[in-house]
Amino acid sequence: MRELRHRRLRRHLSGTGERPRLAVFGSLKHISAQVIDDEKGHTLVSASTIQDKFDDVKGTGNQDAAKAVGKLIAERALANGITEVVFDRGGHVYHGRVKALAEAAREAGLKF
Repeated sequence: MRELRHRRLRRHLSGTGERPRLAVFGSLKHISAQVIDDEKGHTLVSASTIQDKFDDVKGTGNQDAAKAVGKLIAERALANGITEVVFDRGGHVYHGRVKALAEAAREAGLKF
């Protein structure tokens, strides 16, 4: 079901150079986000609980970790001159960790 929902969403979502796509990926233990220019097929910035260390966060599969990833992806995007993105939740329902990541990215200054 999630795969079908993801394919349906991806038909309508696409990132450009001016407004790239913020894609969220999640597993039971980790969450990651990428800002992607779909026209060029390049990942512009990324953040993940796998690669990045969050000393103040206990665990990697919870909402606190998702908030930390959201804040970090926004900071990295803003540092690269990216202020506005298209949000791609990857077929996940907008609640829990996905919602926490999105709200943290918005609070850090990313617009979508």
